[in-house]
Amino acid sequence: MNSTRGQHSTFRALMAPVAICVLCAVPAAGQSSENEKAFPLLPAKKANKLVVNQPTPEYPTLAKMNYIQGNVRLLATVNDSGDVAEAHVVRGHPFLAVAALRAVRRWLFRPAGLRPGPAQFMTYVDVNFSLRAKRIDQIPSDPERDLRRQIRPPEILDCPSSGVDTSLVRMRVLVSSDGQVLDAQPLGDSAPHFEEARRVVASWSFRPARWGALSVPWFLEVDVPVQPWPLSQGAADSGER
Repeated sequence: MNSTRGQHSTFRALMAPVAICVLCAVPAAGQSSENEKAFPLLPAKKANKLVVNQPTPEYPTLAKMNYIQGNVRLLATVNDSGDVAEAHVVRGHPFLAVAALRAVRRWLFRPAGLRPGPAQFMTYVDVNFSLRAKRIDQIPSDPERDLRRQIRPPEILDCPSSGVDTSLVRMRVLVSSDGQVLDAQPLGDSAPHFEEARRVVASWSFRPARWGALSVPWFLEVDVPVQPWPLSQGAADSGER
């Protein structure tokens, strides 16, 4: 870990205070699945006006040590009490995503009885982590690539056995530094079963990713088995004929 100590020393010498910008954002077309449209998607300007309490995420030390910065986009679901009932990572570096999730899940919006618009809604939230450097020439040209080369990804330790008659949902799982599932998002066209897949993968256990001797949060893509949706009674009767 001598290289890590040297990198930390360079970081202390180069880095000035960290600026974090948090704002609600309008999603790009096609980012939400059919399942995620159960509640109306509130535009950025309207959602931002309803925020009552907006805890600012802490900049992760490991991200600063490795010069990791950038945007984390989350999809938040707000209930009629004004609490964030759910928040899921759409994109962003895993080190930053953990901090953004923890903060946004504690946001508070004006409750339904005191706000205009829908009782429950969804909105996209952008959390921007930005480092200020005194000497730009000493920052690596591609710090994320350099870090990826040093990471040993998470591994599945245990997952419940499934029956033969299952479908597979491709998921991107955010595994914490202690091997727990912090978040899971569907990939590709597997969205129709993703809520069930989230419940299934949440019970799995993982060996966390490693950066040298340290356990760190990281993404892992996995195929999650789910039971296929049953036919309706009408469809079953029709098939019997």
